[in-house]
Amino acid sequence: MNFICIKTMLVAAAAMVSLSSFSQDLLARQAPIDRKLKSVDSLALQRQIRAEQAAYPAFSLYPSWNTEYAHVYGRNTIVPETFTFDLRGFCMPTPSRKITSPFGPRWRRMHNGLDIKVEIGDTIRAAFEGKVRVVKYEAKGYGNYIVIRHNNGLETVYGHLSKQLVTPDQVVKAGEIIGLGGNTGHSTGSHLHFETRFLGIAINPALMFDFPNQDVVADSYTFRKSEDRMGSTAFASAKSNDVERIIKYHKVHRGDTLSKVAKIRGVSVSKLCELNGLTKRAKLKPGQVLRCS
Repeated sequence: MNFICIKTMLVAAAAMVSLSSFSQDLLARQAPIDRKLKSVDSLALQRQIRAEQAAYPAFSLYPSWNTEYAHVYGRNTIVPETFTFDLRGFCMPTPSRKITSPFGPRWRRMHNGLDIKVEIGDTIRAAFEGKVRVVKYEAKGYGNYIVIRHNNGLETVYGHLSKQLVTPDQVVKAGEIIGLGGNTGHSTGSHLHFETRFLGIAINPALMFDFPNQDVVADSYTFRKSEDRMGSTAFASAKSNDVERIIKYHKVHRGDTLSKVAKIRGVSVSKLCELNGLTKRAKLKPGQVLRCS
C-alpha cells in the first residue's frame, strides 16, 4: 500500500515538473513574440508622431493649432527656459533694406515687430519652410495678415498686406510667395510689419534678420526665457538685456574688418578679439560668425 502511494506521488511530481517545464518553454517561446509586438507598437507610435509633426510644425512645442487668431497662447503656456532656433535655410521676406520703425516701445505701446518699407504690390515671401496657420483681416491692427508656424519653432507674422496668396493649413517653402505688400489696417503708409514669435512671445526680428545686409545674423539664435516683476513671461529682447547680451552676433560680409565690425556693432576691437579668440591682425572670412557681446 505504501509502495502504491509512493508511486502515485512520484508520478504526480513528475507531471508537475513536466507541466512546469512546458510552461517555461511556452513563456520562452512567447517572449520574442511579445518583444516583436512591442516593436510593432513602437514603430506605429513613431509613425503617428512623425505624421502629427509633419501635419503641425513644431508639434512638440505648441499646445494647439488655431487658424482663427494670431495670439492664442496664454499665461499657462509652457515656455522652455532656453531654446535654439536653426536659422539656416532662411529667405528674406522682402529685398527691401529700409527699416522704417524698429522693435520696441512706441507711442506708449509695444511695437512687437519691424516695419520694413515696401510698396503696394511688392512680393512678400515666407521666411522659412512651415505651415500657414492664420490668414485674416484686422481693421484696427494688422490689416490683411498671415501667420506661419515654422519647423524650427518660430512663428512669423506678415502684416498690412494688400493681398494674401495662401490659405490656412497650406504648407509653404522658404522663399515661396505668400502675399503682396500693402497699406491695410492700422497703417500710416505702405510697409511690411514683420514679427518673429515663440509660443506667443515677441522676439526682436533684428536679432535674427539683418535687413540692411539681406542676411541672417547667425546660423542659429538662442532664446532665453525671462520673467518680469509680475512673474509673467516677458518679451524677450525687449525687457531682458541679458538675452540681447548673450545672443548678439555678426555674420561677416566681403570687405568686413575687425574695426568695421566693431563700429557697426558698437563694441571695441579688443572685446571682439577676446570673445572670438582672435588677434587684432586676424583676417575675417565672408560667412564667418563673430560673437559681439
